[in-house]
Amino acid sequence: MHTIALGAFTVTRIEEMLTPGFDPGFLFPAYDDAILTRNPELAEPNFLDPASRRLMSSMHSWLIRTDRHVILVDTGCGNHKERHTPGFERFHMLDKPYLRNLAAAGVQPEDVTLVINTHLHIDHVGWNTQLVDGRWVPTFPNARYIYGAQEFKHWRSPDGGLIGMPGNGPVMEDSVLPVWEAGQVELIEDGDRILDGLSVELAPGHTAGQMFVRLESDRHAAYFTGDCLHQPMQVARPDWNSRFCEDQAQAVATRRRLLDNAADRGALVFPAHFGAPHTGFVRRTAETFRFEPLAA
Repeated sequence: MHTIALGAFTVTRIEEMLTPGFDPGFLFPAYDDAILTRNPELAEPNFLDPASRRLMSSMHSWLIRTDRHVILVDTGCGNHKERHTPGFERFHMLDKPYLRNLAAAGVQPEDVTLVINTHLHIDHVGWNTQLVDGRWVPTFPNARYIYGAQEFKHWRSPDGGLIGMPGNGPVMEDSVLPVWEAGQVELIEDGDRILDGLSVELAPGHTAGQMFVRLESDRHAAYFTGDCLHQPMQVARPDWNSRFCEDQAQAVATRRRLLDNAADRGALVFPAHFGAPHTGFVRRTAETFRFEPLAA
């Protein structure tokens, strides 16, 4: 379990699961095998499973610690949750050692002070809650949970996100609304500062109200990207959207903005689903960008 120091912050990945996920041609409707010839590192086993030829997909939280705060960015899929949506069967009724992995990093649920959900999809909010005596209750009882105000409204609106993704309805019921009803949610807006050195920026496209988290401390900068990026292929091909992006043109514009900023700042990017080593830098090439994994 590798911890990265960034000024006043440390960052540790808390794994829920790391498995082959989608076929690249399914996840990216514009997929072209030629990318593996031009970028052979993308075909390595940490990114593309050699047996199934499916993309390696990590579900994890980013644990950020300061001298006063214990913060989780996104919370994976969660245990014991019914997930029948086609394509997401691997998230159904999980029994994963996520909380044991968190404990191995020295953190108990009661220690967590902040939970930041970059957006409210199935694989980013699952451990917001756990099943206790037949009820879904907040997993982190002392935490303030941060939802984007626009994102929360989007999924609760009758003409919002559930029209395009009705399978996210049970996710709202068991992983999002119980925290709201418990009074632990704070709704935030574009540009809001969470604490010194940590703020959010609206990143629409994948969903209407997705945010990424920006960290700045001393000379260090980092971006926790949510699903602006699903796979390293999108660093080389920022014009490739996942099939789950709601607004295709906006998703591309947001991704390019993120990549430009990360390259210009020399910022580390902490994506939500990349295979090992799960984080790295964005470097410019003559025509586009490349992903440079962080050295061990």
